[in-house]
Amino acid sequence: MGRVRVDLNISLDGYATTTDQTPDDPIGQDWHRLTAAYVATRTMQERVLGQTSKGTTGIDDDYAAAYFEGIGAEIMGAGMFGLHLHPDDPDWQGWWGPNPPFGCPVFVLTHEQRPSLEMEGGTTFHFVQTSADETLARAREAAGDLDVRIGGGIRTVRPYLAAGLVDRLHVGIAPILLGRGENLWTDLRELERDYEVTSEVAESGTVHVTFSR
Repeated sequence: MGRVRVDLNISLDGYATTTDQTPDDPIGQDWHRLTAAYVATRTMQERVLGQTSKGTTGIDDDYAAAYFEGIGAEIMGAGMFGLHLHPDDPDWQGWWGPNPPFGCPVFVLTHEQRPSLEMEGGTTFHFVQTSADETLARAREAAGDLDVRIGGGIRTVRPYLAAGLVDRLHVGIAPILLGRGENLWTDLRELERDYEVTSEVAESGTVHVTFSR
């Protein structure tokens, strides 16, 4: 059986969500600031944006490449899939176009009843209304010997951390202050006691901290 993994981008003050979205800018400029170094990597440029032979290399890119390695299934919240912006659109297929970068079964936690959505490249979105434990069991079965990634957002990730179900947590701490949003560390006091913690600083100033069992 594989591991349960989480990879997140957070600010210096621990925020992994942003609050400056508008109808004209549903992502918000703070999100671009939070993820700038990650999006700039060669791996993300190629895997997500389709830009070959572009992007940065180095430590940030090493972590971006590791993000995709060994994943057999993914769990994400409805917000990460974009259902909060498209609740009544049966044709909404997520942010990533016809060939999402996951390449595995993705279990979307939602109250919406939707049929499974098979995409190019091996990604199939399953929309589930089960508990965190039940969804993880289903994702583990789909992943086989590979890892399950809890993709986000914070409200999806935090219950798995609080329940001690995450084997590896990696946070890329961007050198910015957000001051508002949802904080990853809320109610997770002394989380580090159950892990070996390592860190390194990338050329971009991003601090990569990894909690591993």
